[in-house]
Amino acid sequence: MVIQKKKDTNEITFACTQRPEARKVYLAGDFNGWDPTARRMVKVRDGSFRAKMNLAPGEHEYKFVVDGEWMVDSEAPAQRLNPFGTANSVVRV
Repeated sequence: MVIQKKKDTNEITFACTQRPEARKVYLAGDFNGWDPTARRMVKVRDGSFRAKMNLAPGEHEYKFVVDGEWMVDSEAPAQRLNPFGTANSVVRV
């Protein structure tokens, strides 16, 4: 889920709440070449995993990589079909 856009910046906080028992969660998207290990998310007290990113204005597609499994953000504001026949989550900056 996209927590919040920081006021007057392009900083977005992403939160993965789907598997609090996960060991490692990464954020992959068009902003980092879909690299499944480029942006590790940090586990916080509420059990979610979070990462902050400064993104260029516009729409960005992303997924979470949870213990090696690619997952859409079930709480994303939008989803879009990708060329592999699955969905990507979409955030607008």
